[in-house]
Amino acid sequence: MSMFSIFSVSGSAISAQSQRLNVVASNLANVDAVAGPDGQAYKARQVVFQTAPMGADSSAGVRVSAISENNTPGRRIHDPSHPSADAQGYVTHSNVNAVDEMVNMISASRSYQNNVEVMNTAKSLLLKTLQMGQ
Repeated sequence: MSMFSIFSVSGSAISAQSQRLNVVASNLANVDAVAGPDGQAYKARQVVFQTAPMGADSSAGVRVSAISENNTPGRRIHDPSHPSADAQGYVTHSNVNAVDEMVNMISASRSYQNNVEVMNTAKSLLLKTLQMGQ
């Protein structure tokens, strides 16, 4: 693996973690949602990663292969006065768990930061190598 492939591998990870952060933000924004655009309660989404080849030097990066929906049922709260209540008086809320999403956000943020640090370290090493040749 060449020094330059580090940038493509870390860049792919940064891109994937950025998409993960966007999905987490969407989940957190809908944590108390009652009905989505289709009339159903919002379902939490999760990013699915996949290894991706990054060039001729057999290095591997990461890419988002899918964004899946969590199909667990949402919270049901008895509130007969709510306009979205069903015949029994229950309102179905989203199935997003705010604590899980915050943990997911911290993990994605740290992964993003680590990959930026890898790129900065590789850049420093390349610059020092060039300075040695002067």
